[in-house]
Amino acid sequence: MQTRVVQIWGFLLTVLGWIFVACTMAMEGWKITSIGGMGGSAMIKVAWYWSSLWRSCFTDSTSVSNCYDYPMLWSVEGYIQVVRGLLMAALSLGALGFVLSLLGMECTFIGGKDRSKQKKIYAGGCCHIVGGFLSVCGYAVYAQYVSVEYFNPDFNGLKYDLGTPLFLGWVGSAFHMTGGFFYLWSVWTPLCGGSHKVINIQPIADPEQNKSITALSSVSEIASKTKVSSVSELASRSERSDVSAISSRSERTSKSRRMAKSGQSTKTGRSIKSAGSGSGSGSGSESSLSLRSSIPTLSDSRSSSSSRTVSSLSSSASSESSRNSFI
Repeated sequence: MQTRVVQIWGFLLTVLGWIFVACTMAMEGWKITSIGGMGGSAMIKVAWYWSSLWRSCFTDSTSVSNCYDYPMLWSVEGYIQVVRGLLMAALSLGALGFVLSLLGMECTFIGGKDRSKQKKIYAGGCCHIVGGFLSVCGYAVYAQYVSVEYFNPDFNGLKYDLGTPLFLGWVGSAFHMTGGFFYLWSVWTPLCGGSHKVINIQPIADPEQNKSITALSSVSEIASKTKVSSVSELASRSERSDVSAISSRSERTSKSRRMAKSGQSTKTGRSIKSAGSGSGSGSGSESSLSLRSSIPTLSDSRSSSSSRTVSSLSSSASSESSRNSFI
């Protein structure tokens, strides 16, 4: 904000100084003198003489003015030509400084990046300073020539005084140069390697923001807990379903084997009965032998069925353990 204010002040001063210098080039009375009156009295004037950069005029007591325009460039006195050149150069540099300063000011949105804008306003400030210096030199040359004639005792011509345009031009030149120095001051630190100290200030914690953060954290915790509980429930359900399926399968296999054993025993009993009825009571020894032979077969079938159930249970238990480990 300080840089912007300094640049605005520089712009206002340079504009005012440039206008003053431009106005002085068109003004009359750069040097003035008067003659006549009652014994040289200042109350009654007979004639007034004044001249500018472009012409010389005379006014009598009847308020009639007669002016003589300078005809050609090389017919004018040398010091007037020098003053004209210096003032025209000052105005030209001032116009160039206006363009560069407008492109480089911080409050404008043209001119490129910050670094290029700073260089442009630096160049614009230099143009304003040089232009103001040239205008001061022009006014000084004119004033020096007039003062030399005035204070020369051997000079027999009209002795002129300094007119108003010279003093207005000096003020304008001072404004012009001051505005240029303001431009340089506004960009001196970033362009000439000044150090910047950056202070990071942590913002004050807002209680409402903290509440919202805690609410979000609690919601996230609840969501994570629900996800974990759902996963554990799914795992337990899968385990229970696997165990129930294994148990139901083992029960079915045991029932089917029991039914098979009961069918075999009924078939053996029927065969024994049919053998006993066919042979009669006389074949008692043969029936007893057949009963004894059937007993070990039944025991063998029971042992084989029990071993099969044990192996099926062990295989189901191993499959259950593998599924649990996978879950």
